[in-house]
Amino acid sequence: MTISLRKARPADAIAIAAVHVAAWRSTYPGMLPDRYLANLSVSRQAAHYDAAIRGGTGVTVATAFGADLPPGATPRIIGFSTAGRARGGEIGGKRLAEGEVETLYVLDDWRDRGVGRRLMRAAAAHLIEAGCKSAYLWVLRDNPSRWFYQRLGGKPAAEAQIRFAGQMLMQTAFVWDPIERLLAASPQAS
Repeated sequence: MTISLRKARPADAIAIAAVHVAAWRSTYPGMLPDRYLANLSVSRQAAHYDAAIRGGTGVTVATAFGADLPPGATPRIIGFSTAGRARGGEIGGKRLAEGEVETLYVLDDWRDRGVGRRLMRAAAAHLIEAGCKSAYLWVLRDNPSRWFYQRLGGKPAAEAQIRFAGQMLMQTAFVWDPIERLLAASPQAS
């Protein structure tokens, strides 16, 4: 099986949205209401990601291709990341970082294979190309994957309470300053 990364194209929006919905349904039970997770819509998410791709957000997809796919088949999208200039990220009037890793989702069957590290590296590279010298990302405090960001050198910098799906949730901001710390912690695949 070969895994490769590339910039997303508008035609990828539906597959990206399917990964988004699957990842939320497998990651957030017990954190978000079951009804909310059941009602997630691939078509609504696809419209969001199509706009992000066309709008210049750094959307990178991880694709898998191998012997289990029929000849001539298109590689399957198994994960993605999005990154751009910080959309806010101010705590107490102080900006957390210049750039933001907005999303990182990998299908369950593809976790623990280095896909997330490679997608984080791609996000960091996009932010550096955009002139960002630091980066942050928000993660729900109860997200079982938060250790991943710590292993990549992210430093917990702030916590904030948000209202989402009708409930109050705590989230933690992880910061990489300088952003090169993220590049160093997420080496390119050989």
